[in-house]
Amino acid sequence: MSVQANARPIIIKRKKVVGGGGHHGGAWKVAYADFVTAMMAFFMLMWLLNATTEQQRKGLSDYFSPSIPISRTSGGGDGNFGGSSVFSEETLPQNGIGASAQHTTESQQARGESGMSDEGAGAAQDEVFESLEALLVGHGGESTVMENELRHINTRLTDEGLVIEVFATEDARLFHPGTNTPTALLRSLAGLIADTSRTVSNGIAVEGHVAAEPIVLANNLTWDRSAEQASIMRVMLEESGVSSARIKRVTGHADRQPAAERNPMAIRNNRLEIILLR
Repeated sequence: MSVQANARPIIIKRKKVVGGGGHHGGAWKVAYADFVTAMMAFFMLMWLLNATTEQQRKGLSDYFSPSIPISRTSGGGDGNFGGSSVFSEETLPQNGIGASAQHTTESQQARGESGMSDEGAGAAQDEVFESLEALLVGHGGESTVMENELRHINTRLTDEGLVIEVFATEDARLFHPGTNTPTALLRSLAGLIADTSRTVSNGIAVEGHVAAEPIVLANNLTWDRSAEQASIMRVMLEESGVSSARIKRVTGHADRQPAAERNPMAIRNNRLEIILLR
């Protein structure tokens, strides 16, 4: 009995082991990091959708899934596209690629209306207008008759857009004298301008200008004449295939903006201006 009383007591110590380390392990940190990354990407996407325009989103979409036709013929260079860029505006139309005036894309010009900057968009629009000017003047090589008609057209670039001015001369009028009946010359020019303007989708403004009357009249008819002639031009453009939805305004300026300022009664002041708006 004494031997048993002096024996050292046996103490059993139980140690609890938690697998994975830490209170809950480390896997939750990876899941949380993935969640935070996904939420950050989601909020960035929402911010970009709110901060960009429809044209910019269209440009981004076209970048990842271009809808521009690519020709199988080589342009003379190496690489997948034969030396030609799928987004090039300068690509010759005979290659069948790019967005030229003859082969426009659905969004009008492969450069896209991205609107990334006003300066860049303005430069791109100027290039389109310059190509239209070249296309319009290029019709003159078809015949001598067409060259004579093109003598009545002036074009110029302004902040508003491309102005196509059609004017009368002493030997060739736009309307029969004393009436608002268009001549064969004006009908032909209207068809030519309509064919050229159909290569783009810009809005169109039509303005009428007439020469001043030789005497002061109690009822100034130049306002009515200029407005009616502008409206007649609008009708001829629509009859030649221009969509009526593209016509943004039709105005008559009477004799208040003469082209020949030194002689307000000059025939040169009888003109119509068709403006392809920016």
